[in-house]
Amino acid sequence: MHYFTRLENTIKSNWNGTALANFRGEKFTFGDLATQIARFHVFFEAVGLKKGDKVALCAKNSARWGITFFAANTYEAVLVPILADFNPESVNSLVDHSESKVLLTDTDIWNKLDITKMPTIQAVFSSSDFSLLYAADEKIQAACDDLDNLFNAKYPDGFSVENVSYPTDNDTDLAIINYTSGTTSAPKGVMLRYECVTENVSFGQKRLPCGPGDQLVSMLPMAHMYGMMFELIYPVCNGAAVYYLGKTPTPALLLGAMAEVKPYLVITVPLVMEKIFKSKVAPVVNKPVMKVICAIPGLNQVIFKKIRTTLLTAFGGKVREIVMGGAALNPEVEKWFRKFKLPFTVGYGMTEAAPLLAYEDWWDFASKSCGKAVDSVEVRIDSEDPYNKVGEIQAKGISLMSGYYKNEEATAAAFTEDGWMRTGDLGLLDKKGNIFIKGRSKNMILSANGQNIYPEEIEAEVNNQPYVIESVVVDRGPRLVALVYVDADKAKSEGVDLEAYKAVLMAEVNKAMPAYSKLNLVEYMDQPFEKTPKMSIKRFMYK
Repeated sequence: MHYFTRLENTIKSNWNGTALANFRGEKFTFGDLATQIARFHVFFEAVGLKKGDKVALCAKNSARWGITFFAANTYEAVLVPILADFNPESVNSLVDHSESKVLLTDTDIWNKLDITKMPTIQAVFSSSDFSLLYAADEKIQAACDDLDNLFNAKYPDGFSVENVSYPTDNDTDLAIINYTSGTTSAPKGVMLRYECVTENVSFGQKRLPCGPGDQLVSMLPMAHMYGMMFELIYPVCNGAAVYYLGKTPTPALLLGAMAEVKPYLVITVPLVMEKIFKSKVAPVVNKPVMKVICAIPGLNQVIFKKIRTTLLTAFGGKVREIVMGGAALNPEVEKWFRKFKLPFTVGYGMTEAAPLLAYEDWWDFASKSCGKAVDSVEVRIDSEDPYNKVGEIQAKGISLMSGYYKNEEATAAAFTEDGWMRTGDLGLLDKKGNIFIKGRSKNMILSANGQNIYPEEIEAEVNNQPYVIESVVVDRGPRLVALVYVDADKAKSEGVDLEAYKAVLMAEVNKAMPAYSKLNLVEYMDQPFEKTPKMSIKRFMYK
């Protein structure tokens, strides 16, 4: 079923239900959503926007971001989501590279942009109220000023359920160009077709069914495919209400929103859950008396159940599943979550897959894996023994990208000669089809004696140590060095000499490492590591 059909059916059957809302702010019902979509369509038609023309979105998360997405996409314009955190020069460059004709943005972002560097832009709208910030000519300004009359002329009896109709004969047409970074040289704009989106929406509804009455709190950036798909397109198309926080949430704001909205699903990244574990759970289970209790069968289950209830209550009390993606979950944290019987799973995806490549329901999720290949793709390991010898994870299927926009060289490099997409990730399979990621191919370190070292595995052990917040392992000639950001205030309050602690930390980590991947040095970082929008560390900055 085309995702426009799902959207159309949901709008018609849930006209007065909430579709999109800003947390403690403006709210739009499905009827409001359909009406706003229709108004945009009237405007697009009046100014001569055509099917296949590009509409860029560069704004903070909001209900109006979502409205603009559905409005342009159902008009069959190509959406170009751009992260609001990109610098102005990058935004200018990507809008120009995509040849976008319409831009929705925040006023503060618009004030930093240079319209002369975006020559194809015809109209710019404010994300706060849809007011016109820029018009390339009088025709566009006139269409905006006269929009009410144009809309009433098209719908003289008023806009209603009967007027809702979206095209579905476009499966293989281009729907989205999603840029994977803010680079201004040879940018990689992932080209996704309508069928790519449909496959992800269908899989989401099959495995994580939702409907009217279900609610969701959005915390991921909408311009990233993970957030766009699973905190906007999939829930709204199936009748759930999405609440936007509008900015990077503090823990207090996030948990406050969760308690109020009571989401049915939590979509997040491992870093968030690891921080919750370290700050809220680890101090409890690591107390001497609790260590004893946690080792006693029967009694420990009482404790684990209480911790599980406390965690799920903090998320609003109605969570059916916690889905993590974007990185691996720390094995030690995973071990504890399993003891608590927390309903969590870790999926695997990338923008090029719109985004899902692998998933498994929490009750069948294999430890340390990232699930099994989803319905719309096949996955293979480029190795003569995919069950025992690490190789690149490669995929093919209906939900994978067509290539990179105006970048034939990058497109050719992304696929093998027999048509499989190279993920750049290294991994293994088991006999049940579970995928185990070992690390990124570009991160792998080759030791002097030819051993493959996966820094992510060492970092997982480093991050388990007291006072460590996060780390990156790099190679410097023959030495393996752990760059570590620690909770210095906590260490100081407990009388820990951090310089002396380096040796303790390294010794503890090396106990768990094979001879070829033991640390040689620990260095402290003064600041947290720079992160990508999906909260992965920008490793290239610390080589």
